[in-house]
Amino acid sequence: MQNNVENVEHLLEDAISTLRSTGVRLTPQRQAILQYLIETDNHPTADEIYQSLSPQFPNMSVATVYNNLKVFKETGLVKELTYGDASSRFDFETHNHYHIICDQCGKITDFHYPRLDEVEQLAQHVTSFSVTHHRMEIYGVCPVCQSKNNEKS
Repeated sequence: MQNNVENVEHLLEDAISTLRSTGVRLTPQRQAILQYLIETDNHPTADEIYQSLSPQFPNMSVATVYNNLKVFKETGLVKELTYGDASSRFDFETHNHYHIICDQCGKITDFHYPRLDEVEQLAQHVTSFSVTHHRMEIYGVCPVCQSKNNEKS
């Protein structure tokens, strides 16, 4: 647990340093949103972030959350994930990784598979495109939903 706390603190310090270097003023709400994104691995929506932090910041609005997420996205601290539904999700982990998404509850889980990065090089070679990025999604049923399905049977 101590390593996780130290890791969160290190990531938060690095993120704050990035914001300051780009001239972004650090407010308590901005720091809380950033810390929430670092600590969670569930790829929250702006509304979920707002719901979680509103008891701590009763004067904070959903617009404040959206505006801060936009700043974080512009500075490269977060990625915005869109999967065809109405709400974007946000991911603090911006280096190349992939997502597996539950068809039933919508949970998104990160996984890493470095060899998939070769796909960009192959696609560029085969098509002569100048590849800028790629995204891969895998869909299935998460363990929690599998258990619920088994209980119903």
